[in-house]
Amino acid sequence: MSDDALLVTREGYIATVTLNRPAKLNALTKAMWRGLGEAIRGLSGEHDLRCIIIRGAGERAFSPGNDIGEFARERSNKAQAREYGATMHATAHALDACPIPLVAQIHGICVGGGLEIASLCDLRICGASSRFGAPVRNLGLVMAYPEMAPLVRLVGPVVALEILLEGRIFDAAEALAKRLVTRVVDDDQVAAEATATAARIAEGAPLTARWHKQAVRRLANPDPITEAEADECFDCFDTEDFSIGYTAFLAKRKPEFKGR
Repeated sequence: MSDDALLVTREGYIATVTLNRPAKLNALTKAMWRGLGEAIRGLSGEHDLRCIIIRGAGERAFSPGNDIGEFARERSNKAQAREYGATMHATAHALDACPIPLVAQIHGICVGGGLEIASLCDLRICGASSRFGAPVRNLGLVMAYPEMAPLVRLVGPVVALEILLEGRIFDAAEALAKRLVTRVVDDDQVAAEATATAARIAEGAPLTARWHKQAVRRLANPDPITEAEADECFDCFDTEDFSIGYTAFLAKRKPEFKGR
């Protein structure tokens, strides 16, 4: 993006996508939503990529959600809101469809649209002082289905409704109890833990990680598993990585997977 409000960097098998508006606590603009979707779609096509970390710039906030200062010109009526929503929902779909494991590195505030993005990640690492919530009731807003679905999938309908009806901002301990986050660490250890988590994912067989992610999402669908889907679970035995993995185990050495 021209104003660098979204940054994408890569080191080895791991990419980092940064919401980069620290002066605004990484509040999301329509352009940032669009840029995030474009970035995730682009990274999703990189066969040799094994993990993506999503974070906010600095250590004060992951994101407090959408920039309300933008509403008067971008979201002031239903027609504008539908267009804005289409951009958000396209990005939500890109995150949901991403075959690569996603890790949310959460410093500080993770609210509203920020919480929606984090909910679409596979793992969420936060600091002890992080804060969470979705106080859209205070704006008279409804969280649309594509935005609400990952939250409901993550914490269940009862807890999701509690979060939306009360509009409370709650702490990391409560977020962990609600299964909204995967792990809580000391504030000064968030980056290190997110990096270590991504490294552990990247060390594993990348095709296996993608298959596991696909399977977990598929099991959320109540439709019966088809014969073809069940058979796909055995495709791994014909991969080079399977041969690398079990021969390394027998030789008591660390495997170096190829993603083939």
